[in-house]
Amino acid sequence: MKKMIRFFILISLLIHVSSKPASTKKWLTLNGRPPTIMARGGLSGVFPESSFLAIQMAMDFGTKGTVLYCNLQLTKDGVGLCQEDMNLQVSTNIDMKFPNDEKTYKINGKDVKGWFAVDYTIDDMLKANVTGMQTVLNRPDFLDDMFPLLTVEEIFQNDFSSFWLNVQNAAFYSQQKLNLASYIQGEKSFRKVKYISCAEIDFLKTMNGKVNKVRTQLIFVFRGKDEIEPSTNQTYGSILENLASVKAFASGIVVPKDYIWPVNKAKYLEDPTTLVPDAHELGLQVYATGFANDFLNVFNYSYDPIAEYLNFIDAPQFSVDGVITDFANTAASAIECFATYRDVNFTKKNKPLIISHNGASGIYSNCTDLAYEEALTDGADIIDCKVQMTKDGMAFCMGSADLAGETTAVATFQTRVATIPEIQVRPGIFSFDLTWSEVQTLKPQLGSPFGMQQKYPRNPAYKNAGKLVTLGQFLELAKTKAAYGILINIENAAYLAAKKGLDIIGAVNAALSKASLDKESTLQVLIQSDDTSVLSKFKTVPSYQRVFAITNDIGDAPMQSIDEIKKFADAVNILRQSVIVVNQGGTRTQGLIKSVTNVVEELKRANLTVYISVMRNEFFSLAFDYMADPTVEIATFAEFNMDGLVSEYPATVNRYFTNVCSDLDTTPYVIAIQPPYLIQLLGNIPGPASAPNPPLKPADVVDPALPPVAKITDADSTPAAPGSDKKSSSALLNADVLGSFLVASLVLGFLCKGY
Repeated sequence: MKKMIRFFILISLLIHVSSKPASTKKWLTLNGRPPTIMARGGLSGVFPESSFLAIQMAMDFGTKGTVLYCNLQLTKDGVGLCQEDMNLQVSTNIDMKFPNDEKTYKINGKDVKGWFAVDYTIDDMLKANVTGMQTVLNRPDFLDDMFPLLTVEEIFQNDFSSFWLNVQNAAFYSQQKLNLASYIQGEKSFRKVKYISCAEIDFLKTMNGKVNKVRTQLIFVFRGKDEIEPSTNQTYGSILENLASVKAFASGIVVPKDYIWPVNKAKYLEDPTTLVPDAHELGLQVYATGFANDFLNVFNYSYDPIAEYLNFIDAPQFSVDGVITDFANTAASAIECFATYRDVNFTKKNKPLIISHNGASGIYSNCTDLAYEEALTDGADIIDCKVQMTKDGMAFCMGSADLAGETTAVATFQTRVATIPEIQVRPGIFSFDLTWSEVQTLKPQLGSPFGMQQKYPRNPAYKNAGKLVTLGQFLELAKTKAAYGILINIENAAYLAAKKGLDIIGAVNAALSKASLDKESTLQVLIQSDDTSVLSKFKTVPSYQRVFAITNDIGDAPMQSIDEIKKFADAVNILRQSVIVVNQGGTRTQGLIKSVTNVVEELKRANLTVYISVMRNEFFSLAFDYMADPTVEIATFAEFNMDGLVSEYPATVNRYFTNVCSDLDTTPYVIAIQPPYLIQLLGNIPGPASAPNPPLKPADVVDPALPPVAKITDADSTPAAPGSDKKSSSALLNADVLGSFLVASLVLGFLCKGY
């Protein structure tokens, strides 16, 4: 109980919904009002379904009209529970409490094995302390086995505006001598039920004369188009073709999302159907089901759940009347902010700069012309070029000197594999071992920075789209497309000079001078490096902003270290883990925010400009506290006094800062959390935890002077021909071995570095 009290004190600090500013939004729902949010089992995307916390959080994070959605199950003694699956093993620990009770029932014509509520009385369950568990592996499980199951009557005591009862299998309960209709009629608390839904027509017809139609709506649920509706023995697809017949026994329908926006086998959207306008013309409401931030499998949305909601609630021709979701918070943001105020001309005061990370590299292969053009289209203020050098001295843009993971180099230049500890621990195929003409034979290759390309790929249609660009072409693109500024990122300068005879600094200076950017220009130029000796070489051009990249996680920025930075740089680029620390170790707390540092405040106090890297949309890259919603993370970081955010998805960042909800003074709906958040629910849980971030030391800042550019002989510089027997490393790796090694290395690199 003390833990619960602490939690509610925390909630009062996290959430504040002020009065809404006026909106002229015209909704295309049947009643002309905003769509309704149906929270399935509460905030079940974060907490065990229908648990105390899931219900409370759905009320706190949802809108005022949020409806609690309950999948009704009945116990042997006729008591109701709210659980998604009739097999309670899916969402509870009942199989651990009653290991020998597994049974098989025929449900909807199929044999289903498991543990079912109809085999237990409510006292059996409560006395045995059956508790809820998270059902999806991607979701946090730290609250599993903490909350007992609540009865429907207990759940309905909560202060939701209304409730939705979904009857999954009425015929099955009739076979078990349980009368669902009588149960619903007999419960006084069910007077707050506004919706009763079922996929069986006979049940809805039975309820037709037993409910007050003014107060309670009957909704017909469509299953898969090829599945059989048991009352009529028709497929749901055939019933859909005669939608007018549904009007006789229901006032609305529930459909899977792909009934509205079909998805092809390649996981791309096809043109929307006319289902919603057709149903509205008949006077039927339409509710879409299947929304979950961590189930995104349509590439059109780029792992952005709000983009998906907007397709359903703010399409040009229609809006569904409601959404059934596991993440009521994101649905509320989509409705209250990004649909309601989509057309309002607004930009947040003191909006941080939006800086691309290798262009819009979440959409197109990094550092390609298309990635840069997309970044600017999506609202990036500054586009970036991480400069690489070829063997013959061409400067071009690429996210890494190792071309193996970001181009098709593995297939062509296996013989150029080398291990260079000064660059990276893993073997690779490096740009400085290829000529520019050889690099131009390669195609870019869109991958995942998480090493999960097969399970969670980025847009396959754009896998090899775009062209690699030279530094000169990048600068010309920025000028032509009227970018606000550019960021030139320089790495490995000392190695290139001493070991490869390549002057990367001279190449950058020459390109900037040729583009007339070393003089007064409307284009802001940022020079970034993790090497202070590199930054010192650009001190003579006062219009350049020099950015020191801190590529390791830090927990503190002592003044002595800051003083060293200021000798070389005007700004710093720090990792997001140096601002909000996420626990990387332990069994119960891994993936949860554990603390907030003062690093941004310390750097800003010293009059340094602060940029934070790197924002990504993928839900598995986010701390659990952000509820699988990248906009929550962006909004949370916006509370820090930063000057810029670096992102692989500039559109997601830009959408937030150009919406009225980013202005906390007048916001109608607060999206951000106050970290640390979820970890406070755990109390003192024993077990290992990740070590705190170390402080930034002066030795981490100051680098040795750059060596002179070495003279490399022709013999040293002659590249091995593709397909030759010359080996550049102790062992020649074939494409499959190298590819597997790179995947594992990418995972390690992402976890350790973050860039």
